[in-house]
Amino acid sequence: MKPDFGVLRALRGIRPLATTFVLAKSSGRLSGDAGKLTTRYLLGRFWKGAANFWGSRGARWSWALSGILLLTIFLNLAASYGMNVWTRSVFDALQKREPDTVLFLSMLYLPLLAAGVSFGVVQVYARMTIQRRWREWPNNELLDNWLKNGRYYQLDLVSGGHHNPECRLADDVRVATDAPIDFATGMTTAVLSAATFIVVLWTIGGALTIQLGGVALTIPGFLVVAAAIYAVAASGAMAVIGRRFIAVSENKDQAEAEYRYVLTRLRENGESIALLQGVDEERSGVDKSFKTVLRAWQDICIQHMRTTIISQTSGYIAPVLPIILCAPKFLDGSMTLGEIMQAASAFTIVQGAFNWLVDNYPRLADWIASARRVASLQVSLDALEREEINQVGRINRGKGNGAALRLRNLSVTLHDGTAIITAAEAAIPAGQKVLLTGDSGTGKSTLARALAGVWPWGQGDIEIRAGAKLSLLPQRAYVPIGALRRAVNYPDPACSRSEEEIAKVLKTVGLGHLAGRLDEEGPWDRILSGGEKQRLAFARLFLQRPDIIVLDEVTAAVDSPSQDRLMELLSQELKEATVLSIGHRPELTAFHERKLVLKHGRRGTKLVSDTATTTEPISLINREHVFRGALSLLPLQEIRGWGAQPLARTASAS
Repeated sequence: MKPDFGVLRALRGIRPLATTFVLAKSSGRLSGDAGKLTTRYLLGRFWKGAANFWGSRGARWSWALSGILLLTIFLNLAASYGMNVWTRSVFDALQKREPDTVLFLSMLYLPLLAAGVSFGVVQVYARMTIQRRWREWPNNELLDNWLKNGRYYQLDLVSGGHHNPECRLADDVRVATDAPIDFATGMTTAVLSAATFIVVLWTIGGALTIQLGGVALTIPGFLVVAAAIYAVAASGAMAVIGRRFIAVSENKDQAEAEYRYVLTRLRENGESIALLQGVDEERSGVDKSFKTVLRAWQDICIQHMRTTIISQTSGYIAPVLPIILCAPKFLDGSMTLGEIMQAASAFTIVQGAFNWLVDNYPRLADWIASARRVASLQVSLDALEREEINQVGRINRGKGNGAALRLRNLSVTLHDGTAIITAAEAAIPAGQKVLLTGDSGTGKSTLARALAGVWPWGQGDIEIRAGAKLSLLPQRAYVPIGALRRAVNYPDPACSRSEEEIAKVLKTVGLGHLAGRLDEEGPWDRILSGGEKQRLAFARLFLQRPDIIVLDEVTAAVDSPSQDRLMELLSQELKEATVLSIGHRPELTAFHERKLVLKHGRRGTKLVSDTATTTEPISLINREHVFRGALSLLPLQEIRGWGAQPLARTASAS
């Protein structure tokens, strides 16, 4: 039974719309209950992955470090309680004018101080070690999923809330894993401190009796009641005033990420911009992006100003309020000076514990924004993974026998189901050299990406001969960061081949002058010209020696003589390889045995021609003739750079 492609196209049309709807909510474009549900869902998705750090697949020391951190919290609490008791004792001694007691307490303060500092140092070590190792966990998982099956490339072709994934990995993962540890530490400390020092306040403060209209009103534990009322008022005010902090913080993070992207793109394309004299236009784009950043920071400033009103007011009132509340009991002699100072210290600690939300609300907003951004990237990667598993609207890739490369009813589409190439049928035998041509926009490069496995959308089958290795050379040669040796061996490890082997290949492709600079590190992507990069790409081919080679207009950056030279070398060095070349230049026909032509149609591009270019491969004598004619057009130093060995081999062969 044949599949109903109309139904499949409809399903593909629904899928991106649903994905866009979900991700649109995650980026803050929806409001109300839907937006809250989205935030809840995204935070749940973040925890689903990040919490595995403490799961069965997590880090070995995660629970041990967590236990050390919890222990230091208890020890720090004990030190704080010791300081609180010391405060009461020293002020009582001062009130009673007891010099010996004051001296003893002064000496006792030193070991208390040393213990408190030591516990604090250990707590910092445990906390920051957990943060560092926990960050490594989601970073590695996200990086693995992002780099798997070409998803880092596919994400740029689909809609969703996953823009600037590099910033989410570098910045948002750090904030999303640092803050929860601080929050957990702070919250645990706050709860334990509140529980401990509420007892102190209740014991020291006792009950307060006030007269209202001739009626005596007794408030038991009045200091505890006052601390609770004050904390509720402050926290409530902070929640109301800072309700927009999360959205504003997320907008700020996105604006910063977009600004970094604009600057990075300007640097990476500096040569083209300079040649086109587009600096003024680029400056306009940079200024526009930076103004968005400044507006976002202005909104952050306004939010900080509003929350500072609460936090600053709370900071001034908290130390004074318990003294004022205890003043009547001190004046009537029912409380000592030491008890007042102990109560003031305990009240500040309890109030700080109750006001934990007030003090941490801005950072909590930053964490929610970062966790949402990380989760949005995870959701997009999850969607791509589900598509890979379900294989709906995906090209089937498999191993075959006979032909080196075979296309069976292959249709290549966009992510939304829009047809690019439809019903392509072709079989390329091993060792055959095939030229694929067509007008611009017919999908030649997209077909090359589908053959390489990075473009998954479509129907039909791509079969590659079992055991064969396929390599694709893109139109724009990639040069990685690092030493030239790494660039030559890429994507294999830099140490995978000897210096003599690399030098020989570089000389063959006309880059012999670089053989002595293999271990030199520098911006080779900018040092090498476009033609040199393409020769470097051919050098990689000759080192790796794949069975099937797809050339996506790789000679577009070089002149015709250099193109002839490189294609001649390819024919000589890799005679048994199957080659599919994509190109426009008519001279390429001489280096191929067969020609495929793509042409636009009403329902997408189709293969409309499949013909032999010659009855047999072009002879080496004719190739030598072409090559010698090409050499006559080149400067003498260029010919010297290439060397004469290939020519000698050609002449002797003929």
